[in-house]
Amino acid sequence: MAATIDNSNAVQATKKKHLGIPEAVFVEDVDSFMKQPGNETADTALRKLDEQYQKYKYMELNLSQKKLRLKNQIPQITQTLEILRHMQKKKANVMLEYDINEAQALLEKNLSTASRNLETLEEDLDYLRDQCTTTEVNMARVYNWDVKRRSKENLLKSATKS
Repeated sequence: MAATIDNSNAVQATKKKHLGIPEAVFVEDVDSFMKQPGNETADTALRKLDEQYQKYKYMELNLSQKKLRLKNQIPQITQTLEILRHMQKKKANVMLEYDINEAQALLEKNLSTASRNLETLEEDLDYLRDQCTTTEVNMARVYNWDVKRRSKENLLKSATKS
C-alpha cells in the first residue's frame, strides 16, 4: 500500500514538474483507440497525432532557445562575479551602481537561479523528447493498423470476386 502511495506521489510530482507540457499517452490497444470519438478514420487520428507532435516540436524549439540563452548567460554572470571578487581583493574604490557586497549577493543569486533554471529546462527537454517519441510510436502504430486493415479489406474483396 505504501509503495502505491509513494508511486502516485512521484507521478503527481512529475506532472507538476512538467506543468504545461501535456503527457502523450501510449496507445496500447489501437483497435480501442480507433473506436474513440474523433478517430473515425486513420487519417483523422494521424492528423490529430501529428498536430500534437508539431506542438511538442514547437515547445522543444522554444525550450532549446531558452536553454541557449541561459547557457550564454551563466558564463557572463560568472565572469562578472569574478571581476567583482577581483575588485574586492584589490580594495578597488570604483563607482558602482550597487554596494560591492550587494552586487556580489545579487550576482550569486542570479547565478544560482540561472543554474537551477537550466537544470529544470534540461529535465523539461528530456520529458518533451519522451513525449515526442511516444507520439511518433503512436503514429506508427495507427499507420500500421490502417495498413493491416486495408490489406484485410483487399483480401476480402479479392476473395469475394473469385
